[in-house]
Amino acid sequence: MSTASSRGTPAGPPAGKQAGEDDRRDRREANLTERPRSATVAVVLGGSHSGMLAAAALAGLADRVILVERDVLPSGPASRKGLPQARHVHQLWSGGAIALEELLPGVTRRLRAAGAHRLPVTTDMVALSPRGWFRRWHESHFMLLCSRDLLDATVRAQVLADDRIELLEGAEVLGLDGTGTAVTGVRVRVAGAERTLRADLVVDATGRSSRTPRWLTELGLPTPRSRTVDPGLTYASRRYRAPELARDGYPVISVQPDARSGRPGHGGVLLPIEDGQWLVTLYGTRGGEPSADAADFARYARAELRHPIVADLVERAEPLTDVALTRTTANHRHYYERMPVWPENFAVLGDAVAAFNPVYGHGMSVAAQGAVALRAVIRRHGWGAPGLSRRIQKAIARPVAAAWDLAIGQDVFYPGATQEGPTARDRLVAAYVDRLMYTATGNGRIARRVTDVTSLERRAEVLLAPSVLLAAAVGPLKPTLTEPPLTAEELKKADLQ
Repeated sequence: MSTASSRGTPAGPPAGKQAGEDDRRDRREANLTERPRSATVAVVLGGSHSGMLAAAALAGLADRVILVERDVLPSGPASRKGLPQARHVHQLWSGGAIALEELLPGVTRRLRAAGAHRLPVTTDMVALSPRGWFRRWHESHFMLLCSRDLLDATVRAQVLADDRIELLEGAEVLGLDGTGTAVTGVRVRVAGAERTLRADLVVDATGRSSRTPRWLTELGLPTPRSRTVDPGLTYASRRYRAPELARDGYPVISVQPDARSGRPGHGGVLLPIEDGQWLVTLYGTRGGEPSADAADFARYARAELRHPIVADLVERAEPLTDVALTRTTANHRHYYERMPVWPENFAVLGDAVAAFNPVYGHGMSVAAQGAVALRAVIRRHGWGAPGLSRRIQKAIARPVAAAWDLAIGQDVFYPGATQEGPTARDRLVAAYVDRLMYTATGNGRIARRVTDVTSLERRAEVLLAPSVLLAAAVGPLKPTLTEPPLTAEELKKADLQ
């Protein structure tokens, strides 16, 4: 599936037509600062996953949506210069997939047609938790699995096919225009020339590199409160051609670390993706990091992980790529919803609000749910309603908070993850979650409640229901599994028999 940079068409037009389109684009860019008084304009900063979904959410609510992107976007499922994490495992939990489909009707079908897998949870999950192997219960939720490049290309094609959305590529964002009371636009530099894009709403979706904290102080506002929990995680990923019999589908394999073991955390994930491939990511915290050495990949999986199943599988698969290494994996959250003053006409979405340790797979789902929340608030209150931007930021914070608690529940216990160490609340939450995870290894009802939350379909309050508290006190109803719950057919497909 290919995507042109401005409208998602698979190939360039004839030369004459191309010249006409270039002229129209040049005129449009030259007039971006001019608009009729009655028109409503939204400007979205960042053309990655969060930015595309923000643009989709605003199309139809604003008369024009201008999507500002620093790079030139690829015309298909190809790697991006500013997205090194795309080479590692990604997944859309059902809570995020549902939000994605709400924003872009038909996108799930397009992803499936392009080779993405829909795997039921926990039916097609083989996961070793800190408290033991999870059993494979009947489907409660699902995951969409494919490479990040395929997901981005599919989303990008559908978003940019909307004529209400204009893409401004190769544009450097210089800062916000306005005051601490209200943002009126954004300053950009394109091809060496600076201009100001006037807007009724500016959405920052620039990811981990967001400069919103600085922009807010430049407008005279206080520095936002933030928190970082950094377990020092390093990610090493490699693609494999699955064994022939396993190319039509295979369960997710996950070996999780135990944050309170007193040693560095080591983990690994194997995801089936498009084209009969497996995407395998190994990860380790400070003192136990994997390397970029391809010859060391399988050794690390066998010697460092708590079970050798990932090593057993990759040793029977054909490596297709070198090892990609990433160290930018810290959990970082800005508490914009708690700011004493928040400017009108400005919102922050996705990783620019909170970036998560990628191992939990929640970043893209949270971004999709945040974009749905953005649209819902504007629909409910209307453009220009007093306090609209603050309402938007509070709505975006709800899915962020749920994923944040899940992410730091383990990470905060690794040495050096925070300067102050785990808080009393961190310890209390972690102790209860640990007990729930233990119970979920042998209680299907509690496993479903846990996946209600990890799939981001329900809020964490469901885990505090009296029936769940009682079940946690009782513990698992079935004995602990001693080996990964692969079926005989799955063992045969992977040549493990």
